Amino acid sequence: MADAAGDPSAALAARSLHRFFRVDGQETLALRGVSLAVAAGEMVAVVGPSGSGKSTLLACLAGLDEPDAGFVTVAGQTLSHQSERARTRIRAHHIGLLFQSANLIEHLSVAGNLTLVQQLLDRAGRPDRAGLLAAVGLADRARAYPSELSGGEAARAGLAVALANQPAVLLADEPTGELDTTTEAGILTLLRAATGRGAAVLVASHSPVVADAADRVLTLVDGTLSP
Repeated sequence: MADAAGDPSAALAARSLHRFFRVDGQETLALRGVSLAVAAGEMVAVVGPSGSGKSTLLACLAGLDEPDAGFVTVAGQTLSHQSERARTRIRAHHIGLLFQSANLIEHLSVAGNLTLVQQLLDRAGRPDRAGLLAAVGLADRARAYPSELSGGEAARAGLAVALANQPAVLLADEPTGELDTTTEAGILTLLRAATGRGAAVLVASHSPVVADAADRVLTLVDGTLSP
């Protein structure tokens, strides 16, 4: 692979990421020199068995966790080994996050979740809330609270929140893991639509349907990445 972090076309890049954990005196190497690059308008799937390091990789790419070695760049800015405040700023400006669950704040309505995210960043040209909810098929659920949503509705609402500020990079960790095939197909259609608007999308998943929808598939096994 070329120098991933130096790829000028990469909206998201990682160079030689290492991450280890110590539990009860035992050291676990979760990432072993992972390098990757995702271009604007590209969707990449990272697949691999449970425990292979996919969630750890996503956390490092999002700046939610720090690699022990190596670094991540997002939209040309170095994310890793910065202060928490700096990582939060970069994440707010450039990254949308979609998880399998816990994408929404429970005491806020769907519209309230969108409002909160958009208030954190004053960005011209971002989609309006009504348009976002219509795009994910939730135009009539704006006032609903997360506890009132079905699993599919919650997943689509979470995606709307992730897209609320038109991020350059969208990171999704098992976003379709508990969804029926119809809802999974709908989520993937929306992710592909995000690449059409120029976002770099990286999805960690076990699903062969997700892999089939991606432009490229990378395999992570025991913390090591291969094409």
